[in-house]
Amino acid sequence: MSLIPPAKTYVWVWALWLLAFYIGWLWLVVGLDYWATAQEHWPMALAMALGSYAAGSTPMGGGTVGFPVLVLLFDMPASLGRDFSFAVQSIGMTSAAIFIWARRQPLAQAMLKGAMLGTLVGSPIGIFFFAPFVPELWIKVVFAVVWASFGLLHLYRLNEIAGHSGMIDFNEGWDFRLGILLGAVSSAAIVSVTGVGIDMVVYAALVLLCRADLKIAIPTSVVIMAFASVYGLLIKLLAGDIQPGVFENWLAAAPVVALGAPLGVFIVGLIGRKPTLLFVATLCVGQFIWTCFNEYHRLQELGLFVALAAVGVMLLFFEKLRAWGAILAGDTKDGQHHTSLGYKKVEPHVHSEQD
Repeated sequence: MSLIPPAKTYVWVWALWLLAFYIGWLWLVVGLDYWATAQEHWPMALAMALGSYAAGSTPMGGGTVGFPVLVLLFDMPASLGRDFSFAVQSIGMTSAAIFIWARRQPLAQAMLKGAMLGTLVGSPIGIFFFAPFVPELWIKVVFAVVWASFGLLHLYRLNEIAGHSGMIDFNEGWDFRLGILLGAVSSAAIVSVTGVGIDMVVYAALVLLCRADLKIAIPTSVVIMAFASVYGLLIKLLAGDIQPGVFENWLAAAPVVALGAPLGVFIVGLIGRKPTLLFVATLCVGQFIWTCFNEYHRLQELGLFVALAAVGVMLLFFEKLRAWGAILAGDTKDGQHHTSLGYKKVEPHVHSEQD
């Protein structure tokens, strides 16, 4: 699996992108007189200050905060939360991805390329043939289930996940094919419904199956989510299928996330990833409880049972992925590794970070 070593950095490229974005945003709010609209939606800008930091420092996109804020706090339609996730991440995650590239941070190249290819196929299939048939209630539930399981995984496996160094390099062709599968399935079944999710799926495969260092897994998840968000937004714009209210909320949040997500990438190297991951994991579990409580009158006992069972299935899947990774790596009970399965441990050439 190819890694990008930090050689010459190109932070000036990110600075140019940022300058171009803010010029464009100012043209909208001043030149086209949208300043009052941006001011009216200031609560979303405030919420996305936290969301954009999480987007850059964790494997969860800014929509992880934006979706529940719009849907659970502001009581907006779940489809609006999904489309807003596409829109706001197209700025925040893209800004973070450019910043990651400019700093020459290591990426799981083969899996990333495969996931991008899978997304090219899976996103339109999901957006046109799957997401339109998912009721608003179950958009909320799908989001709640996926992120609750992801939060629980980190609450009880964080020390192990944060303890990985480098990553297991099985075979670039194998990683690429796995990336295609993950990208196609997650973009069709999760991203098309909630606006987020492919970053979590790729990240889970990297840390549980490939035993990847967080310094590789998280930047890779940021880049794939940026790609999926821009692609998903383009599809929806071309199809004329953007929910009312997305632009107004985007206008307020965009200038915050453009800087906030890259700031998350930078700050997490100073304070460590564990505190941020624990905090966001707790939010993920909390939003599941909130969703189940608020929607119980519609879910009833059967719906609640299905939601809880779905969380259990996701956790079993994660554990299966972890067990498969142990087999492929040839782990022994004493923590040593066999080399008979032909894997290679690759260490990233990155500046040291705290856990």
